[in-house]
Amino acid sequence: MDETRMAERRKRAFEGLPPGPARTRNSLLWAALIPVTATFGGFLAQYPYGLLWLGVLLVLAAAGTGAAVAGTGWNRAGVATVVGFGTMALGVFAGPSLYEAYAMRLGERVDAVVIETGERTNFKGDARSFCRVADPSGTVRELGQQQNCYGEFTRGQHVVLFEDPLGLLDPRVEATGDRTLDPLGPGISGGLFLLVGASMFSGGMRRRSDRDILEQQRRGRGLPRPSGPPSQRTT
Repeated sequence: MDETRMAERRKRAFEGLPPGPARTRNSLLWAALIPVTATFGGFLAQYPYGLLWLGVLLVLAAAGTGAAVAGTGWNRAGVATVVGFGTMALGVFAGPSLYEAYAMRLGERVDAVVIETGERTNFKGDARSFCRVADPSGTVRELGQQQNCYGEFTRGQHVVLFEDPLGLLDPRVEATGDRTLDPLGPGISGGLFLLVGASMFSGGMRRRSDRDILEQQRRGRGLPRPSGPPSQRTT
């Protein structure tokens, strides 16, 4: 009895909510949960100590869950496609954008000098730029493209590091101490966040049950809607 009741509740949670406040609340929940989880996973992927993989898993889980709920639970294949790809793109763009905003706005500015630049080839054969910088205390750090080192700096150049006040993230390197943010990254991230959230909300409000799909197919084929108990139907 308990298993039957739980199965009915799970079914109602996905497809059985009638139009009204309950469906609206459920749709809003999914519309917030999926993009927020992907954004958090993207930011978490900026941290070292293996948190990169945890962040990637969160983004993939958000994309898979959103696509499954919209496609399988709500019978909205188009919404599932948009949510699946949009959520993965959100994780890719939101993580670096949040890292840049956090470092540029809250980071402590430290003068440094570039002592070495170059490229390394990873296991995929892709060339990745890196630079080594030294601050006035003599500390030497090696930074990569994730920290804004794309080969534009030269040896002996004076740069500015924006260090994480908590000491967890690697510092971001800039040519000057200007804290102005590039609007492109936040703009793309915000657009993807709204796209995923709006798609989930729209799909949730227009969710269809398996019975609705069968009725739609029946009407499309011009078949009459069955009525009366099975014993009274003619074959």
